[in-house]
Amino acid sequence: MKRACKGNLPALVFLFALLMLWQLGAMELDAAYILPTPAQIVQKLWELRGPLFTVHLPATMEVTAIGLAISVGLGLALAVAMDRSALIQKMLYPVVVASQTIPTTAIAPLFVLWFGYGIWSKVLVTVLITFFPVTITVYDGLRSANGEMAELLETYGAGRWTVFWKVKAPCALPYFFSAIKMAIPMSIIGAAIGEWLGAQSGLGYFSRRMMTQLDGAGVFAPIVLLSAAAMLLVAAVELLERRLVRWRG
Repeated sequence: MKRACKGNLPALVFLFALLMLWQLGAMELDAAYILPTPAQIVQKLWELRGPLFTVHLPATMEVTAIGLAISVGLGLALAVAMDRSALIQKMLYPVVVASQTIPTTAIAPLFVLWFGYGIWSKVLVTVLITFFPVTITVYDGLRSANGEMAELLETYGAGRWTVFWKVKAPCALPYFFSAIKMAIPMSIIGAAIGEWLGAQSGLGYFSRRMMTQLDGAGVFAPIVLLSAAAMLLVAAVELLERRLVRWRG
């Protein structure tokens, strides 16, 4: 416990310095509708704790969870398919890359028109943003497998799926966790963008509503919750990674 606190001390000091700089700068500007102080944001979080924690945060986390689950499943399927077949790799890889050139803010309103203000329009935005790092990172992990070890197993009569589970999957596991840690913040961003552009609940929707009221602290309060949720989820994944991928130390 002491070692963990000591290891996080530089980050805590740096964060404290940034918050103090922010506090002083916002006080000097004296325009809370543009840049509220951290103290004002914390106060707003407390004042709005009811709707934020019981309505909007659960709505955003639901979109995030569904979108992330679909993205992980889709990303893994695409990565494995591209690793198994050179033809599929040549067909899919350019499409996967091209999907990330689509302006999210341009396509999200179309999802709202197609699927309405329900959850699925936001989920699609999340999937569009999130599946790419899972696909590419896991694919690179599968390609990094030891070719000589795979060939050795094949000489002993091992099938392609046996080689996959014995050699390629363990090599790709650290890449998979790295992909998840990248995908979590992106999925939260995707959910917030979808809610910002068309929703009836969620932290993105709430932040947009506060902006129309020129409530700077109200705009930042949901953003703080989004950041905190992302950090907690990434920390949980890192803990799971240390338990499952012990050879990384």
